[in-house]
Amino acid sequence: MILNEFEKMLIINKKANYNYKLFERYEAGISLKGDEVKTLFSGRADLSNSYVKIINGELYLINANMPSISSDPQRSRKLLVHKAEITSIWSKIRQKKLTLVPTKLYNKGRKIKLEFALAKGKKEFEKRQVIKKKDIEREIEKELKDR
Repeated sequence: MILNEFEKMLIINKKANYNYKLFERYEAGISLKGDEVKTLFSGRADLSNSYVKIINGELYLINANMPSISSDPQRSRKLLVHKAEITSIWSKIRQKKLTLVPTKLYNKGRKIKLEFALAKGKKEFEKRQVIKKKDIEREIEKELKDR
């Protein structure tokens, strides 16, 4: 498969903004097998139930669904990040009791990147407030458009 410079691949985790309050964002390369890359460019990956975890001083993407022919669709995939950045992330997680949530998968030329963020889970009432706010904004936009 030959990738054009202008061909873009983008998979977004829509649940991340709804379920978490996102803080700092990071970018990492991701270690994939050949048929998983094809799956990503066809747009068949799902990040909604996935998370990033530090195991033995390395970052792993866990529970991301990338259905492929030769391997387990939800296997753990290693993220390619500098050691200094991993220690920085680890200390922030420990101090503020945060988690790492993948927000999107995209390509930069021929390389596939994962954007993940430090996040804190929202409470149920916070989620309801966000929904109410969006509904009100939608109604205001509709009224302004009708006038």
